[in-house]
Amino acid sequence: MREEQAAKQLGRNLWLARRRAGYSQEELAAICSLHRTEIGQLENGRRFPRVDTLIKLATALEVGPDQLLRGVDWIPPAPASAGGFAVQGVNGGGRAR
Repeated sequence: MREEQAAKQLGRNLWLARRRAGYSQEELAAICSLHRTEIGQLENGRRFPRVDTLIKLATALEVGPDQLLRGVDWIPPAPASAGGFAVQGVNGGGRAR
């Protein structure tokens, strides 16, 4: 569940950055050498980008990768469990878990 929330948060951030830059999904995909459907999947929170894709997107949108990842934090695992993602509230309040 947390991974899905994190993907959706990144997708919202990507959508906002793309809109601010004035690109369509097709235009951004062409600049980044990606398929338009990948942009759609990322914006809809259906998947996480690979690191190289995140860098391509951030560079094309003239934002830092941290802006695309805003609100998504990695929570290190306890010694005997797996880690997970945490998504901060829209207005920076608490973390959704």
